[in-house]
Amino acid sequence: MARLALRFPVTFDVVSVKSVEPQEVSADHGRQPVLRWWKEALIVVAFYVIYSFSRNLFGSAHVAKGSLPLKAFNNAIRVIHLEQRLHIFHEAQIQAWFAGDKLFFQFWNTFYGTAHFFVTIGVFIWMFFRDRNHFTHSRNALAFTTAIAIVGFSLFPLMPPRLLENTGRYGGAAIAQQQGRPAYGFQDTIEEYGGPWSFDSGAGAKVSNQYAAMPSLHIAWATWTCIVVWRIVKRKWLRGLLLLYPLATLFCIVVTANHYFTDAIGGLLLLEIGWLSGMQFDRWNDQRLARKYG
Repeated sequence: MARLALRFPVTFDVVSVKSVEPQEVSADHGRQPVLRWWKEALIVVAFYVIYSFSRNLFGSAHVAKGSLPLKAFNNAIRVIHLEQRLHIFHEAQIQAWFAGDKLFFQFWNTFYGTAHFFVTIGVFIWMFFRDRNHFTHSRNALAFTTAIAIVGFSLFPLMPPRLLENTGRYGGAAIAQQQGRPAYGFQDTIEEYGGPWSFDSGAGAKVSNQYAAMPSLHIAWATWTCIVVWRIVKRKWLRGLLLLYPLATLFCIVVTANHYFTDAIGGLLLLEIGWLSGMQFDRWNDQRLARKYG
């Protein structure tokens, strides 16, 4: 029986996966998890507040107050040099294959700006009602993943490929000229072809951190979605479509020049750390509940 085993606590079985029985013991020793929708909503709001604080203090919202673009640009050069040594620096070439196709880039810019949030939130709500025995651990894994990512964004601001030659306030064109850097050939597809919003002005600029590229939360969240939904869906064709989602996300972040391949690798490593952290938290909570309820 063919299996693709990941280090995450889930096994992808091409033929069959054991279904979750209703009487399955929950993480808190047989008691059904007590879930409150308002508690989950508060967690989401709390993470947005923390993200906003990080963005305003360390991210692109801070761009007018210091040398952040220079730091983000220099970090991008470090990532490019690493990818060149690893022979994986092909993002500009992939983007060039589709140059000039306005509808193509508008589609992927929309995918980039919407699916990341709506699919993840939709799956989060779906699990709340459909898979409560696994919900708390999956939620904790997502929470740890996101929290660690916010720390990464703060400590390692990274200018995405699309901004390297951008002449705007967030771009690195002037820095590249000062340093005598070569042109890497990236297009800012959002500026060139458009999308659901602009990151340079309006609401998009206010809620986004344009230097939050490493690690890629798009990849981490898309892979999280694939893992948690895999346990619920049973039809093989649906599972096949499910596997396409993180692959489509990878293609999207590269072809739109919002991320480097290294960011995607960082996103996968981030998710594993977040998942293991969620497991450790569950064990601690099990012990706490065991002491409390005997």
